[in-house]
Amino acid sequence: MKYRSTRGGMTPQPFSDILLEGLAPDGGLALPEQLPQVSAQTLESWRSLSYSELAAQVLGLFIDDIPPADLARLTAAAYTVENFGSVDIVPVKPLDHGVSLLGLSQGPTLAFKDMAMQFLGQVFEYVLEKRGTSLNILGATSGDTGSAAEYALRGKKGVAVFMLSPHGRMSDFQRAQMYSLQDENIHNLAVKGVFDECQDIVKALSSDLDFKAQYRLGAVNSINWARIAAQVVYYFWGWLRVTTGPDQPVSFAVPSGNFGNIFSGHLARQMGLPIRRLVLATNENNVLEEFFRTGVYRPRSAAQTHATSSPSMDISRASNFERFVFDLVGQDGARVAALWKELAEKGYFDLSNLKSEFESHYGFASGVSTHADRLATIKSIHQGTGVLIDPHTADGVKVARAFVEPGVPMLVLETALPAKFSETIQEAIGQPAPAPEHLRNLGSLPQKVEVMDCSVEAVRRYIQDHAKIH
Repeated sequence: MKYRSTRGGMTPQPFSDILLEGLAPDGGLALPEQLPQVSAQTLESWRSLSYSELAAQVLGLFIDDIPPADLARLTAAAYTVENFGSVDIVPVKPLDHGVSLLGLSQGPTLAFKDMAMQFLGQVFEYVLEKRGTSLNILGATSGDTGSAAEYALRGKKGVAVFMLSPHGRMSDFQRAQMYSLQDENIHNLAVKGVFDECQDIVKALSSDLDFKAQYRLGAVNSINWARIAAQVVYYFWGWLRVTTGPDQPVSFAVPSGNFGNIFSGHLARQMGLPIRRLVLATNENNVLEEFFRTGVYRPRSAAQTHATSSPSMDISRASNFERFVFDLVGQDGARVAALWKELAEKGYFDLSNLKSEFESHYGFASGVSTHADRLATIKSIHQGTGVLIDPHTADGVKVARAFVEPGVPMLVLETALPAKFSETIQEAIGQPAPAPEHLRNLGSLPQKVEVMDCSVEAVRRYIQDHAKIH
C-alpha cells in the first residue's frame, strides 16, 4: 500500500517512509491511496481475537512493508497487561441510558493517546534499527499527547523527542507527568503561548524541508498517519464488544479538539464498520462544532482561544481536519490546497453547499459542552453509577446523550482518567480524584523543562543544539 498527500504534491510512498516523515513535503497530510475494506465475514472472524491480535490484523491492512510476523510482535509488545493493567486493554464500562464508555485510558499516562503511542514507540524503533538511522521527533501537546509520546519513546534507540507545550495551560498533573521525566532523549519546551501556536511552530519547522532533512525531523502528533491507523483499531474493538451480529450499528461519541481521534472513526466507517453516528463533542472552543452546524470552517486566533476546564481540547485549528475535507471535496488534492490557501488569506472557507453530506453520507453529528455542563455530567454520572469520569470524557457524555437511539449502543471514547484533572473533579463532586498508587508522588518529583518565547527561531536553535544525528 502506498500513501499520497491531501494536497496532491507527494510521490506515493510506503508506510515506513511516511512514518518517519510526518508532514508531507507539500504541507499536506498522508492518506492511503485506497482505503482497505473489511467484510462482514472478516469482522465476525475477529470476535475472538485479543486486542494485540486485532491490532495486528487492522494495522496489517495499512502496512505491507513490515512482515506480518514482525507486526504481530510489535503489537504484542505494545499492548501488554503490564502497560494497560488488564487483559482487556480496552474495557467497556456501562453508564446509563444506553451510553457506555470505551475505556481508552488504562495505559501508562492515563490517557487515550497511549493507545497509539505505545505502538508508535515500538514501530519507530523497529524501522530506525532496520535503516540504521536516527529521528528527532518534534511535536506539540495540549496535555496528553506529550506525556504519552514521551513515555512510549523514553530510552528508545535512535530517537530524541522535542515536545512543545503551552506554558501554564495544562493541569498540574499533566505538567508533572511530562516534566518529571529525566531521560536524556526527552526535551520538554514550554512555549509562552497557546497550543495552536505550538502547533504552528511544529508545522513551520516541518515545512522547512532543508532543516527537516538535516535534523531528521519526524512527527508524533496525529499528523503522523501511524497515530491515526492505530486509533482505528479500537473502533473495531468497541463494535465487537457490544454487538452480536454483523450488521448491528453502533454510534461513537468523541471529545474532539484536533480531529484525529474522530477521524479514525470516520476511516473505520468508510472501511465498512457499521457505525450509525460519529458524534463530535467540543468544549467552549467550538470551531469544529460550528463547521458541522454551518459548513463554515473559521479557526480562531490565540487570543480568542478559551482556557477551559477540559484543556486538552483548547484547540482552534484542528490539524487533522484537512484529511476529512479531502474526502468531502472528492479527494481532490488541488481543491484542498486551494482551500487552505483561501483559509490563510481570508481566515475561513465555506463548504456549506456540502453540509447535507456531513450526516447523511458520513454520519457526523455534533454538540458543545460548557464548564457547567461538564461539572453537572461528572456529578450525575458519579452519583448514578459510581463511575468517575474526567472533564473531556464528560463533554463526550453530555453531547452523546442527545443522540442516543433505541437499539443502537452509544460508546463514548474515554479521553483520560480523572486523576489528571483533580481540581475540576473537586469542584464537581466535592473531593479530589484518587491518583493511582504509582503516581501519587508525581508532583514532588524534580522537573526538567525549558521555558521559551513563542518563536520558531527559538525552537529551531534549541533543536540545533540538542538534536540526535547519526
